[in-house]
Amino acid sequence: MAEDKPRYSRVSDILDLAVFMSSRIQGITITDIIERYNVSRRTAERMRDSLTCIFPSIDEIETDDNQKHWGFTNYSISNLITFSPKELANIEQLQRRTTNKEMKEELGKTVEKIKVLARNNLNSVENNIELFMQTEGYAVRQMPQYKISLTVVELIREALQHSKMVSGIYHDKERLIEPLGLIYGEKIYLVAREKAKGNDIYTFLLHKFNDLKLTDEHFDKGDFNLQDYTNLSFGVYHGEVLNVELLFDKTLSQEASQYNFHPTQTGKFNNDGSYTLKFKASGSKEIMWHVFKWGAGCKIIKPASLNKQYKEYLSKVLNNQ
Repeated sequence: MAEDKPRYSRVSDILDLAVFMSSRIQGITITDIIERYNVSRRTAERMRDSLTCIFPSIDEIETDDNQKHWGFTNYSISNLITFSPKELANIEQLQRRTTNKEMKEELGKTVEKIKVLARNNLNSVENNIELFMQTEGYAVRQMPQYKISLTVVELIREALQHSKMVSGIYHDKERLIEPLGLIYGEKIYLVAREKAKGNDIYTFLLHKFNDLKLTDEHFDKGDFNLQDYTNLSFGVYHGEVLNVELLFDKTLSQEASQYNFHPTQTGKFNNDGSYTLKFKASGSKEIMWHVFKWGAGCKIIKPASLNKQYKEYLSKVLNNQ
């Protein structure tokens, strides 16, 4: 009797898994599959086994960590990949929204390359992209516009990839920096250690650096995880972690319940129709700025120190008008 081949019933997930695996140079782990598809370990293993039956070129890949990684040993799957007009329109929308000239040009070139890959039905694709672009707009946003050369971004990316230090002038002082990650918000922030200051982690404004240079000196990143680090803060800057409780009145409760404030957030509707939101994060100023956007219908309940700080902030603003 022939041995049963491993099966997994959801074909769409298997195809998505093939794309996901092919996109990672170091392959993916069972944990990656569990987290992406929200499945049990046994189901994740069946998905991997089903994929290896379809694509014999999948093999275990050697990495520096203690987990097993699986990936494609060739790129035969690339012939199965296509780009929809909506996907291309999304990229073109990003190009419109960016305020960085160099990034805008690079995104434009990226769209051109993708269109080359889709050249067999290019006329249809471009017509559909134009339809999406005409029917989907975005609101004008007020934000700072800082000129950051794409060369600088690429330099930091290389430093991050190879754990190399960079040198540069920041606030008129020569600094030797150990880059740990980039955070994109209204500005671009560099998360890094400064060699002269030990193991403390700082957030630098990338546009304020001058004369950035890549060095040949390597550093140990340790167990630093950028996502874990950003989850500690409400915005970008870090400080004392606060147990925050906000109360939204019934006119805002429905909207607040559907809003993503922070990865640690929990919320509940109250009997009077109001909504209580709780989360744990640092960044008191950014929390206050966000509360202000919700107007009089949002109150800071906890901590009392933040409530006091917010009232003092509002009083100072009013007195300066």
